[in-house]
Amino acid sequence: MHLSERIISMPSSPMRKLAPFADAAKQQGKKIYHLNIGQPDIATPENFMLAVKNFNEKVLAYSSSQGMPQLIDAIIKYYKKYDMHFEKDEVLITNGGSEALLFTLQAIGDYNDEIIIPEPFYPNYNGFANMAGIKVIPITTKAEFGFHLPEREVIEQKITNKTRAILLSNPGNPTGVVYTKEEIMLLADIAKKHDLFIIADEVYREFVYSDSGYTSFGNIKDIEDRVIMIDSVSKRFSACGARIGAILSKNKELIAQILKFCQSRLCCPTLEQIGATELFNVSDKYFEEVINEYRKRRDVVYKGLQEIPGIICQEPKGAFYVIAKLPIEDAEDFVKWLLTDFHLDNETIMLTPAKGFYATPNSGLDEVRIAYILNEDDLKQAMHILKVALDTYPKKK
Repeated sequence: MHLSERIISMPSSPMRKLAPFADAAKQQGKKIYHLNIGQPDIATPENFMLAVKNFNEKVLAYSSSQGMPQLIDAIIKYYKKYDMHFEKDEVLITNGGSEALLFTLQAIGDYNDEIIIPEPFYPNYNGFANMAGIKVIPITTKAEFGFHLPEREVIEQKITNKTRAILLSNPGNPTGVVYTKEEIMLLADIAKKHDLFIIADEVYREFVYSDSGYTSFGNIKDIEDRVIMIDSVSKRFSACGARIGAILSKNKELIAQILKFCQSRLCCPTLEQIGATELFNVSDKYFEEVINEYRKRRDVVYKGLQEIPGIICQEPKGAFYVIAKLPIEDAEDFVKWLLTDFHLDNETIMLTPAKGFYATPNSGLDEVRIAYILNEDDLKQAMHILKVALDTYPKKK
């Protein structure tokens, strides 16, 4: 039977690719510290659960294709705290940030058009672009420089008559980079000069650990008609399973066109929207406590990595990830080995090989992404296991 070129060329998830090796290790009785996937262990705010439990309608009906009005209102109120002022016809509720990204790419590009993305990047960007028939043009950033952007000339030389947008996450997944105000303004100027959209994936907005501040594309007035904000409740509220995201843009024509995609899938889940509405009403204290917790976890991991000879990484400033360059040749082989051949007192760790976060062939081969989503004690033990494993690994550089 014939299968489409679209599905054949669709990349597998690098975060889940090695799951069978982890399953086999667990069957052998090994304890695995999972640092491979961004699933927070922070408790989801109770008001989400209570809102769902208190739902007492007799019929679980369709909601609006645009999204439930009360959820849209809650999101608009949330953004006002950051001096971003959206109207009701500038917001669409989506099935997670994933659908928001897919709908956006389908709306702004035709087959064989191009988008520019700093790499390493969230690998599903590649998958969504593939589904939309759009080609990813990477801008390579380096661990040695904290994955900050290269010079303007390097970025502009990637732009062609098929370029439609610049896409980036800020704070960054998988790097933990927080782009400076100067970097944000540089991209804004490039987008304006070359008539491009900026797709701003800011789902980790709250998770910033430096004192140098955070600049959102949503606060740059003179490009507001070309900024498309991607949002999600998954990481901000530790509600990954709720699958509620959003697209926000001051470009009303764009939102009106993307609404047609929303209509084609009818609506997002009603109960999850009811719960998500209450998430946007949590207190600022919730965020303070969560950010302090992740900052402590970041410090544990970064300190542990700094104590291992041969590792190269800069301190991550946001999100809850870091990419580390290891003193090995092949990170994927190392991660498999950790699961199949290595243990320390019957414990091991699972990391994500970083090559799946690059579009440039043969990049990131000696790098791994670490998600610091475990408690401090577990992270300290995981860093100890990593140090011992690298000392033991037979294929070091």
